[in-house]
Amino acid sequence: MRRLAALAPLALSVGASPVATLKVDVDALRSERGVIRLCLTAVESNFPTCEDDARAIARSVPATMRTLAYEGLPPGGYAVAIIHDENGNGKLDTFAGIPREGFGFSRNPRIAFGPPRFSAARFTVDHDGEEQRIRMRYMF
Repeated sequence: MRRLAALAPLALSVGASPVATLKVDVDALRSERGVIRLCLTAVESNFPTCEDDARAIARSVPATMRTLAYEGLPPGGYAVAIIHDENGNGKLDTFAGIPREGFGFSRNPRIAFGPPRFSAARFTVDHDGEEQRIRMRYMF
C-alpha cells in the first residue's frame, strides 16, 4: 500500500500536458512614469500587436515593475513586444512614424525601419522554462 501511495503523484503527472515559465526582465527604461505594455504571441501574423490573436497574452504593468513571469505556457516558439507607454494613453505615440516612447522585443534584434520580423524576435520555451532580457530603445 505504501508503494502505491508513493507512485500516485507520478501517475497523475503522466497524462498532464507539459507547461513552462517565461521570465521577462525589462532593462534600460528611461523613467518610472506610465506603464509597460507587453504582448506575448506564438502567431507570426499577429506580431507585434497581438490584436487578432485570441491566445496572445497582453499585459500592462506599472513602469516600476521590471520583471514579469508568464506561467503555465505550453512549450513552443514565442515572441514578445514591449512598449513603454509613459503617458498611459494605451498606445505607442509616434511622430512622423518614429516612436516617441520606448519599445523593445525579445532577443533584442537589430531595428531598421519598423518592427522586426517575428523570426528575429522568436525564442523557444521548453519544459525547463526560458528567460528573456529585453532592452528598451528610445528614438527621442
